[in-house]
Amino acid sequence: MSIYLIRHGETALNASRTLQPADTPLSPRGLAQAAAIGKRLVYAGVVAIVSSDLPRAAQTASAIAAACGLPIRWEPLLHERNFGDLRGQPYDGLAFDPLTLTEAPPGGESAATFRARVAEAFKRIVALRASLDGNLAVVTHGLVIGAMLEAHARLAEHDALPERLGNASLTVLSALPPHDVGLLDCTRHLKGVAADDARSLSGG
Repeated sequence: MSIYLIRHGETALNASRTLQPADTPLSPRGLAQAAAIGKRLVYAGVVAIVSSDLPRAAQTASAIAAACGLPIRWEPLLHERNFGDLRGQPYDGLAFDPLTLTEAPPGGESAATFRARVAEAFKRIVALRASLDGNLAVVTHGLVIGAMLEAHARLAEHDALPERLGNASLTVLSALPPHDVGLLDCTRHLKGVAADDARSLSGG
């Protein structure tokens, strides 16, 4: 059995490379991507869904839930890192890379606090998966998945941590430690109007 990590679909602010407020919804492309990942998971043995309750993740999870006929468990620990007063700022207009910032931006979250939150979220995910007779779908955000992969999973020898994770991408981990990565940042289900835009911002 496996843990399926799913990044939310695209938002307009992802596409414009802007650090986004918490209430940012999916774009039309993002809605198409959410429908596509939902369709992919229909026959994937998913028996439960847990998701960040921020709108972009919640809309993605809702599409999966509708396709698979499952309820959603909401988990605020799966929120994206809080960049505080930097939210709403163009990523490329900043004089530094906020995604690698160690200290907390004004009104935001430090890297250490973020990593500790993700660790607790991952602990809960593993415990939930262990209680199920099937695969668990986890809908969350780019930096959250990156932090899970870096600290809590084992990549295959030929793989490296991706610099960006595609919108509505699928990453599959084994349920038991060391949580081997069997599939990494897969977007083969995204075609046509739902295709991933490699220029969009991953995280924030």
